[in-house]
Amino acid sequence: MSIDRPIAAIISVVIRNREVLLVRRANRPDAGRWGFPGGKMEFGESIRTAAMRELFEETQVRAEVHQTYTAIDAFDRDDDGTLRQHFVLVGVACRWLSGEPRAGDDALEARWFPLKGLVSADSAMCSGVAEMARQAAILVIA
Repeated sequence: MSIDRPIAAIISVVIRNREVLLVRRANRPDAGRWGFPGGKMEFGESIRTAAMRELFEETQVRAEVHQTYTAIDAFDRDDDGTLRQHFVLVGVACRWLSGEPRAGDDALEARWFPLKGLVSADSAMCSGVAEMARQAAILVIA
């Protein structure tokens, strides 16, 4: 079923020392690729609350929200290019507090990646992951 307006969603960009938390996505868009924990906002839910809920549901990790810092478009298309859904992903920079990642909810895997090793052109990563991680690290580590 096609939705005729963008859907607000959250991505929690969690930094621990010089690492970033990523999950391997189970669902479209970007199923099978590594990206940030996140998902759709619920009606009446704040950005902060949505970021913490989605993070815990997908990884069992707890973090503190540092700053909302970006928004990007994510388009989910059929094989023939027809637009299925349009998501507006709100990026939230977070500082790790506790917990080790365990995949849950919409995640196939969850683990820490060294920031230094992320490459923008890596086909296993969702688009923009390396740059968004670097931007969040500047905000959280500074």
